[in-house]
Amino acid sequence: MPELPEVETTRRGISSHIVGHTITSVRINNKNLRWPVPVEKLQSALPGQKIISISRRAKYLLIDCGNGHLILHLGMSGSLRIVDQTIPVEKHEHAEILFSNGTVMRLRDPRRFGAVLWTDEPPEQHSLLVSLGPEPLSDAFNGEYLFQQSRKRRCPLKNFIMNAHVVVGVGNIYASESLFHAGIRPSKAAGKLSRQSCSKLAQTIKLVLAQAIAAGGTTLRDFTDSNGRAGYFSQRLFVYARGGENCLQCGGLIKRIQIGQRSSFYCPYCQK
Repeated sequence: MPELPEVETTRRGISSHIVGHTITSVRINNKNLRWPVPVEKLQSALPGQKIISISRRAKYLLIDCGNGHLILHLGMSGSLRIVDQTIPVEKHEHAEILFSNGTVMRLRDPRRFGAVLWTDEPPEQHSLLVSLGPEPLSDAFNGEYLFQQSRKRRCPLKNFIMNAHVVVGVGNIYASESLFHAGIRPSKAAGKLSRQSCSKLAQTIKLVLAQAIAAGGTTLRDFTDSNGRAGYFSQRLFVYARGGENCLQCGGLIKRIQIGQRSSFYCPYCQK
């Protein structure tokens, strides 16, 4: 699944191609995504609008069209690409936004867990966004915030930092990596973390995500950026998907356990 760094990489990749350009038409080849695509609304609201900006909230891309916002989600295996309108539509390309400069932005989503939605209201008030936690790279997310939120929480720490109501964008890969670099086991009860540990973990989450964004995301099986390039952060993974392999830090064996129906990886020697 594309996580925050992959979505941010996509945002940066498409911005230079579509910001400032005018939409001429919208084509929906399959409206049956995670939520039904509002075809008539998009086809009436978008043509003639110029893209003002593209922002991101959690894993949602928010495209400001002047008269409202297009809300996009890449789902489990989705991607966006910008191509010339003469290039034939490929399989699984369910939505197309055509521009006056002859290009088209296409959403490819094989599993159809993505979303193409529209809102006339401020996007932060949308039902999908209104209750989300802070962005992990923002000043609002810090050690003291994490400490206060974790009090009396008995859930495993990995589940806690993956909870989008606590903090957005810390998916399975980056949760595992952040906990390794912070030296904390993923199974530890969130409420048992000290202030010092919360501070270290918050800083580590920021660092891991920033490095992943700089590297263009992780090389997931289905993920490519808007130019068709895979990310390269997987070359730097210390524990994720490395169960049974030697720890790159101490040489011990990486363990794989199940937490919340997800595979979790940690070093029993480096993480306490």
